[in-house]
Amino acid sequence: MSNEEKLPKLKLFGLPALLPFILKYRVMFIRMIALGALVSVFDSVYPLFNRYAIDHFVGEKTLDTLPIFIGLMVLGILLQGFFNYINVRDCARMELFINRDLRNNAFNHLQTVSLSYFNQNNVGYIHARVMSDSGKIGEMVAWNIMDIVWFGSYIFFSVIVMFTVNVRLALIVVAILPVAILLIALFQRKLTHLNRQVREENSKITAAINEGISGVRSIKTLAIEERMSGEFFEKTAGMRRLSIRTAHYGALFAAVVTLLSSFALCVVLWRGGSLTAAAVVEVGTLSVFMSYALNMLDPIQNIVGSIAHMISIQVNIERYLKLMETTGEVTDRPDVIEKYGDAFNEKRENWEKLIGDIEFKDVSFHYPDGEEMVLEHFNLKVPAGTNVAIVGETGAGKSTLINLVCRFYEPTDGVVLIDGRDSRDRSLSWLHANIGYVLQTPHLFSGTIRDNLKYGNPDATDEQIMEALHAVSAGGLLEKLDKGLDTETGEGGDFLSTGEKQLLSIARALLADPRILILDEATSSIDTQTERCIQDAIKTVIKDRTSFVIAHRLSTIVNADVILLVSAGRIVERGTHAQLMKARGEYFRLYTRQYEDLLADSSAGI
Repeated sequence: MSNEEKLPKLKLFGLPALLPFILKYRVMFIRMIALGALVSVFDSVYPLFNRYAIDHFVGEKTLDTLPIFIGLMVLGILLQGFFNYINVRDCARMELFINRDLRNNAFNHLQTVSLSYFNQNNVGYIHARVMSDSGKIGEMVAWNIMDIVWFGSYIFFSVIVMFTVNVRLALIVVAILPVAILLIALFQRKLTHLNRQVREENSKITAAINEGISGVRSIKTLAIEERMSGEFFEKTAGMRRLSIRTAHYGALFAAVVTLLSSFALCVVLWRGGSLTAAAVVEVGTLSVFMSYALNMLDPIQNIVGSIAHMISIQVNIERYLKLMETTGEVTDRPDVIEKYGDAFNEKRENWEKLIGDIEFKDVSFHYPDGEEMVLEHFNLKVPAGTNVAIVGETGAGKSTLINLVCRFYEPTDGVVLIDGRDSRDRSLSWLHANIGYVLQTPHLFSGTIRDNLKYGNPDATDEQIMEALHAVSAGGLLEKLDKGLDTETGEGGDFLSTGEKQLLSIARALLADPRILILDEATSSIDTQTERCIQDAIKTVIKDRTSFVIAHRLSTIVNADVILLVSAGRIVERGTHAQLMKARGEYFRLYTRQYEDLLADSSAGI
């Protein structure tokens, strides 16, 4: 499903879907709700203390119960402060725990989806689902629900107190509430819409900044600084206009709320003053309703704002759930999982040893997002220990066979046999644990060189690591580094050159001791001297292993056991280097052209 498809609507702000996460902390959640309601009771009854003080200490001019009054006030304040501390702590913990669980679940789920999901969804989209959406969901569960409970309880208990004290004055205050709710809801809806537009404009500005920084070389070489600045100024100008409009409505909203509160206070003073003058109600009672008239609208404003926020976060819940509902196109059958386990529960005791015989048997295939067949009735036997080279022009489809061998995709028809058995009869974890993959653009994880190499074999000793480095001609690399194996590689290995990263990637693959090795154009982006080192390293790691080498430089695969030439997504020639050169077909033309280009470069002194 594309990112733009309409998502299903949820009810109750998506809370039913979040119940498993909430129920995990149900004790904390229930305590959070209960204490929120309890704290609101203290706030709703405080005006009664003022009533007693005015009527008793001022009206009767006596201080006989002052110590008890002060004691009760101090006790109430201390209890409220204590309960409020526990409540706020629980809300903060609830938010953090929900965020952690949502992100852990999403990250773990991403490990199980097929490679095609990452081809169809960009990194920014996935990152937003895991980080931003989950963060907003946790915030909603903890704070928005708490706000609704607290302010709702305050209004409920305050209304009870008002009707208990004086029905006529209570009706005056309560009569204003529907009008206040309607006006606040209308303003909140408009402000929510404007704030959403502001966020969208802010996202555009952020994207423009990222593009301006990441593409700074292109901007300078194309001399388009003025154009880029103009486009950026237009975006910030639009953001300014929207922000001013939002601030205008926000100020008007605040003024309306103040006006309503003042109106309520005036009505209470007018009616209550008349009743007080007629000795129907006491001055303390009038102060109670003045307090409620002033303080009743803020809770309504907060409740409406929290509900609006929860409605807006429903989109985040839907997107997160859509991610979690994504199923991998390549998955193990239940009986396979039962025997071999899955990525998070491997049953290695049942794993058979992989020999390395691979056979494509009448395989037809097209990618999930396409209809044109890439392979049709394709057959190929690769005995264990065979070195297969795959060559062809850029974009010819050289990676298709590799994707099928690694089970990143499943054949549309036919089967891929591993050691004589359908690859689907054994688990993905079993297969991937026996495959080493050296990418065209090598990737190193943040951490030290030792940490990165141990991804190949977590139990490897420093001696074994050094042996692997020397075996791939990378021993000299450590001599140039002050901290040796403890040298930090940086994010993605940015502290090292491409050639150094490639050598470390090959050493990591060697430590893993895979039975099947994939080398994806491992020498395409490096200098000639480093290429020689890597070629020597490749000879070491492919020995006694089934290997597939995707090659751009044909001179590097002349000794391969079989060469497959791919064109337009199809294998058009196969054979050894000698056989293909003798056939004088497309491979012959490619090899001859590259050889002539190499001679021309040498003559030019390049």
